[in-house]
Amino acid sequence: MRNLRFIVALVATFINRFKVVLFIAFIGGVILFLIGKLLLPRLVPTNIAYVGVVGRFRVDELPESVLKQIGDGLTRIDDTGTPQPNLASSWEFQENGKVWIFHINTNRTWHDGKPVTSDSIQYSFEDVVVERPDEKTIIFKLQNPYAPFPLVVARPTFSKGLVGTGSWRVSNLSIVNSYVEKLEMQSVQNPEVRKIVRFYPSEDAAKAGYKLGQVDRLEDILDPTPFNQWNTANVTATVLNTRYVAVFLNTRSDIFKDNKPLRQALSYAIDKSPWNGVSRVLGPIPPQSWAYNAQIKPYDYDPARANELLKTVLSKDQTLAIKLTTNPTLLPVAEQIAKQWKAVGIETVVQAANSLPDDYDAYLSQYEVSLDPDQYLTWHSTQENTNVTHYGNQRIDKLLEDGRLEMDQEKRKRMYLDFQRFLLEDAPAIFLFHPTSYTIVRK
Repeated sequence: MRNLRFIVALVATFINRFKVVLFIAFIGGVILFLIGKLLLPRLVPTNIAYVGVVGRFRVDELPESVLKQIGDGLTRIDDTGTPQPNLASSWEFQENGKVWIFHINTNRTWHDGKPVTSDSIQYSFEDVVVERPDEKTIIFKLQNPYAPFPLVVARPTFSKGLVGTGSWRVSNLSIVNSYVEKLEMQSVQNPEVRKIVRFYPSEDAAKAGYKLGQVDRLEDILDPTPFNQWNTANVTATVLNTRYVAVFLNTRSDIFKDNKPLRQALSYAIDKSPWNGVSRVLGPIPPQSWAYNAQIKPYDYDPARANELLKTVLSKDQTLAIKLTTNPTLLPVAEQIAKQWKAVGIETVVQAANSLPDDYDAYLSQYEVSLDPDQYLTWHSTQENTNVTHYGNQRIDKLLEDGRLEMDQEKRKRMYLDFQRFLLEDAPAIFLFHPTSYTIVRK
């Protein structure tokens, strides 16, 4: 016991005498460690790309931007939303679109060297019967005709696991709590070239990973700060034409139910010019789609027209208060909208929420759409879970029903041109702008 007390006293005396030196050495060691962690990978040549992606995904839920690097679909979609051959060299339909027959390009091989055949293609759809009469043919039998089906099978398919046909093959996969944490890939043409994709639960976490040197590239970032002020980072902006930001008006609320003039007035009251230019959105179908209608009502900023419409629905002394809900990222946009609505006499309470609340008047959100004009899930009155506005209109319902059944593209186009025109006239949503996505790359 006496020896132990002596050792403790000796150590305490040593620490007390050299505490400044020890502290400086500790701080210096931490700094050297961080510098080494950040700079060593830049000083040593490497064929590894470190990429950060925002989102929590299970293996069967990986984003299409990642899946397309690993695999291909039976079809691919061109810039206008038209399906083109991919793993399937051709296809046709029967029974007015209830039966789809795809002919496999058997010159393609999976990453394990095995040929692509109908038996090795793995698609599973609810209420769809899949038949494989021979190795070159795969048949899908639907319960009802569905014109956009070739777009459905544009999603990459795999023979097993993540064994695909893309330009990158999966070499390792790390999963934590059933979510993919890290995905390691090799170039098919040059196996020495590798890519490691890390998945982060939030944009802030991804930015922290970049600062710590875990990744050298961040993709699909909504807010580029602070990297847009860094000399060591290249920031590239991309307008996402298949996404739009809009104010979805709850047509079941007492405020907006059966009140088209009010919905139109609120749209006219918003000055969309701050988000104008290439990013301005007129309607729900992307501008590059073959069914896009450029002649729909634009609802350009017109506060005088907004006041005229408000006079038809509000008495002279009547006031109106709207609850506008949005996610934290879009709060600055929501606050600007609230100011503009207040300028025409509409009081607005802005609330932040990470998801769509049960009770709301208006919901400002970002929305992603397909290049195919089928908007059944978003606007048909029967779609309780996906029709954010709870919108119901018999004419719109009929156009949406017929549009997904019609196999002639020109006839489909006329239906969707009408759909856009009537929807914008009814104004269940206020379309604002295409969001911008940022890619951050370390120099």
